[in-house]
Amino acid sequence: MAIPEHIKSDEIPRGPNPRGFTLLELLVVMAMIVILATISVGRYEQSVVRAHEAVLHQDLFVLRQAIQNYTLDKEAGPGSLEDLRTAGYIGDVPIDPMTRQKDWVTTEDCGGVLSPDQNFVGICDVHSASDQVSPFEGKPYSEF
Repeated sequence: MAIPEHIKSDEIPRGPNPRGFTLLELLVVMAMIVILATISVGRYEQSVVRAHEAVLHQDLFVLRQAIQNYTLDKEAGPGSLEDLRTAGYIGDVPIDPMTRQKDWVTTEDCGGVLSPDQNFVGICDVHSASDQVSPFEGKPYSEF
């Protein structure tokens, strides 16, 4: 910025720099950033839980479908989830997204058979091993 000719160099106005920010303005901006970050962290954590629940639903659907197909094809339920993998009904036993382990809880007594020719009941259902409760559905993951 050029100094006008009628003002001498020792007469340049000294005061707050009009191009800078005051401490109060900086504090207000920082407070707004903290508030927005707090809100976004909470939303992020909710979206992670929703994603884990979606993966759980999908894995349970695939495993239950594989158990049903295995039972109808072999006329006997699988003895373990590993039997589904070795028979080629699933690529690999998935990791439970809630416990982060391959610790699925299997059920062998479902009160019936899928086929009249079925001679061995075996596994008929699968659930998560987690006893945590879904914040969105209000029931334990082991009941999904």
